[in-house]
Amino acid sequence: MATPLSHTSPSPLRTVAVVGLGTMGTGITEVLTRAGREVVGIDISEATAAKAVATLETSTARAVVRGRLTEQEREDVLARFRTSTDLREAADADLVIEVAPESYEIKHQIFRALDDIVRPETILATGTNALSVTRLAADSARPERVLGLHFFNPAPAMKLVEVVSSVLTAPQAVAAVTDLAIELGKEPVAVGDRPGFVADGLLFGYLNQAAAMYEAKYASREDIDAAMRLGCGLPMGPLALLDLIGIDTARTVLEAMYSESHDRLHAPAPVLKQLSEAGLTGRKAGRGFYSYEAPGSATVVEDALTPFAGAPETPGRAVRAVGVAGSGTMASGIAEVFAKAGYEVVLAARSEEKAQTAKDRIGRSLARSVDKGRLTAEAAAQTLDRITAAGSYDAFADVDLAVEAVAEDLEIKQQLFATLDKVCKPGAVLATTTSSLPVVACARATSRPQDVIGMHFFNPAPAMKLVEVVRTVLTADDVHSTVREVCVKIKKHAVDCGDRAGFIVNALLFPYLNNAIKMVQEHYASLDDIDAAMKLGGGYPMGPFELLDVVGLDVSLAIEKVLHREFRDPGLAPAPLLEHLVAAGCLGRKTGRGFREYARR
Repeated sequence: MATPLSHTSPSPLRTVAVVGLGTMGTGITEVLTRAGREVVGIDISEATAAKAVATLETSTARAVVRGRLTEQEREDVLARFRTSTDLREAADADLVIEVAPESYEIKHQIFRALDDIVRPETILATGTNALSVTRLAADSARPERVLGLHFFNPAPAMKLVEVVSSVLTAPQAVAAVTDLAIELGKEPVAVGDRPGFVADGLLFGYLNQAAAMYEAKYASREDIDAAMRLGCGLPMGPLALLDLIGIDTARTVLEAMYSESHDRLHAPAPVLKQLSEAGLTGRKAGRGFYSYEAPGSATVVEDALTPFAGAPETPGRAVRAVGVAGSGTMASGIAEVFAKAGYEVVLAARSEEKAQTAKDRIGRSLARSVDKGRLTAEAAAQTLDRITAAGSYDAFADVDLAVEAVAEDLEIKQQLFATLDKVCKPGAVLATTTSSLPVVACARATSRPQDVIGMHFFNPAPAMKLVEVVRTVLTADDVHSTVREVCVKIKKHAVDCGDRAGFIVNALLFPYLNNAIKMVQEHYASLDDIDAAMKLGGGYPMGPFELLDVVGLDVSLAIEKVLHREFRDPGLAPAPLLEHLVAAGCLGRKTGRGFREYARR
């Protein structure tokens, strides 16, 4: 189980050998030398060792220019680093950190050789993120001194370090390495030995599903990446991240995870094998899911798969007036977005009172924007004047686009679409904002399924840039073009996807959240450690449990059930702990208690 770690005493680990001077090994070397450690970098390749020295020289020179190091400090850092191609140079090290390729045979060979070289009290740490630390320890002559020390890339910038114990690891070794990590300015989390540990255990399942989604031609690589950046606030989309990590590395990690878990979510998507074996391993090769300017470059260049940015082949329909059905937060947010963009909006609910309450909510939202200087008082007043509150859907008679934003209940939505079919004029586009229900089921409730499409906005609609545009097999081309054109006018980024459970974002997000719950359920890690690991190690704006409590555990459970029912994958079955909390009425922030407790407002 992961536990919070605290500093106890200065670490005695003053001299460190780093075995393997690739990107990660070089990054760890920089962290250690800048923290005053003597480091010997060992690699079988003289060229790789020389490149590590050059990288350290460049990064420290940059630090001097930015005022983060003095010239004297830089010289001291460089003086503390030497390289060798001989493993025997690790003889005097207090700690050896192995960062060799993710191959058990290679790592085993290094550890067996180190048994005959280092002192009895030396700690041996493996940088693996997928292989069994216990197996490496058991094959060593000193299993109690073997542990995992998993840094994240780039090591100088990333705060998280996972300290991995096997059942054989001595507590003193864990304490010494933990103290060192704190002295290095890192935030260590103690975890048990299982493939992927916390951060990669959650991250790689998500990346694998994104690769499978792309392989199935469900959505373009650009749309998958944009959806996760804009819909979840992630620093990178999953396919761009796979290119950065290295597709071959990701495949190796997933194979190790799958061999332990036998969870189909970890079975590497075939496209990862195809790209790896073709040498298209990502940025380092100049081509992976995307094409790059040159090997090692971060600059994406156009290729045969780059979407054409011109006008759509089929012109859209004219949209001047928009109807929004519903009175909740989502409906009022969507109505605000359309009114701000200059559309005349009819906001209709089951009663005049509910519709007016929703319009009042928009007024308060606009007032906040004025207070924050984002909107002038005049623009706010004009926006509110464009919105007409109505107590009946008959008010949609003249709208060109009707957007449904009522409860996430298929029967309720189907009844509403049957009503819209009667009241809306011929040629009006009918859109549902469902996040998990089949759009085609709404379409079939009408006599004009070709006019029905999904427009999945994200909460809060005025702030979130993403709209998932969901075509059914019956949606007309000009309806699709219409919604794409409207998204441009309301300043939203549209991504295209087909009509299947979860669309892009929820289909990738919720299995990740479910797996985080399973980690807690199995007592592998705590809520706090998992949230910290994903924020510090994955760059996520919120940890999974923070996010679950915000979304609502009942909403999360409903989406998990829809995904499980559609894809029939046992790995997508909702975690029992989630079901128990929902049954107990612990639904997250809205009830004051979910995975955590909150002060009542």
